[in-house]
Amino acid sequence: MSVNRLLRVGTVAVASLGVLALSACGSDPESSANPGSTSSSSGGGDCPKGTLNAEGSSAQKNAIEEVISKYNNDKCTDVKVNYNPTGSGAGIKQFNAGQVDFAGSDSALKTEAKDGGEAEAAAAAKRCQGSPALNLPMVIGPVAIAYNVDGLDKLVVDGPTAAKIFQGTIKTWNDPAIAKLNPNAKLPSAPIAVFFRSDESGTTENFTKYLEAAGGGAWTGKPAKKWTGTGAGKEKSAGVAEGVKSTKNSITYVEWSYAVDNKLGVASVDTGAGPVELSAESAGKALAAAKPAGTGSDLAMKLDYATKAPGAYPIILVTYEIACSKGLPAEKTALVKSFLTYFASADGQSTLTELNYAPLPEEIRTKVDAAIQAIS
Repeated sequence: MSVNRLLRVGTVAVASLGVLALSACGSDPESSANPGSTSSSSGGGDCPKGTLNAEGSSAQKNAIEEVISKYNNDKCTDVKVNYNPTGSGAGIKQFNAGQVDFAGSDSALKTEAKDGGEAEAAAAAKRCQGSPALNLPMVIGPVAIAYNVDGLDKLVVDGPTAAKIFQGTIKTWNDPAIAKLNPNAKLPSAPIAVFFRSDESGTTENFTKYLEAAGGGAWTGKPAKKWTGTGAGKEKSAGVAEGVKSTKNSITYVEWSYAVDNKLGVASVDTGAGPVELSAESAGKALAAAKPAGTGSDLAMKLDYATKAPGAYPIILVTYEIACSKGLPAEKTALVKSFLTYFASADGQSTLTELNYAPLPEEIRTKVDAAIQAIS
């Protein structure tokens, strides 16, 4: 089923859940008479009042800012939502330190400790007063291999070639490996200028997972939020996009909307089943191959970066909203549930395609909504 068709599937309001959530959140009974307050389509109750602070993934910046605007204009006018796109690593650290109410991360919380430290999931459980934090998939952000080369309107890469470019073993644009994939292209002899995320980034982790899975051994590093390949570092998605925009003969990996906004070239990826152009539909086909990695209300997903499914664009990331299943004060719980309920709704997801994201497939969206309603 295509992503566009999934967008047309509506949600059904469940009034009894709305009453329960309203009672649990301790909402003002007079709020239902407030013309600026409306009931949530997924049972979040009348709109609460207050400020919600969140931080993390810059890949979802354009998506979440648009959803915040719609939430305030169309649903809850008395909730102020602040989102700081500092990167996934920073967002998780701030969430675990109790500095924000939820975090955006382009990878699920790590369950294993690294370098003798505490595992992200364990630290998050402490922050949630002993209850687990949830990985709630909310935004599907295809990762573009974006470039700036005069006269190169189309570019095809495959996993091994991409891995060698970003590892630094392919150094010029007219390298035989690139020329073989682009027989009709005018490729300059100029050096390839690579830009990478200098901050800890879930986009980096997802891209290096692709390079490892599809690179045929050409990528020597391990998937991680911190870059280990070649190139010049720039902070956040906006930084690498601007770096490529202002530098001829350059290339980077960046969330799709940033490539489009900066009018960068976007490479097609040959997975072994022919070159696949990046689109919401081709990203949706890759998501269809994902497997659940979490249990219960934890909806972490395992993506298949080496998929050879026809028409599937393999380099995608899922931005999770990291939220406490329990443990927040009641007023914060009401705010988190209200906003995330709207974000996960058909209405909240409906704008994402226009912003060059892919909306959640309906079968995943309904699971996310159910997990949000279980937050207490």
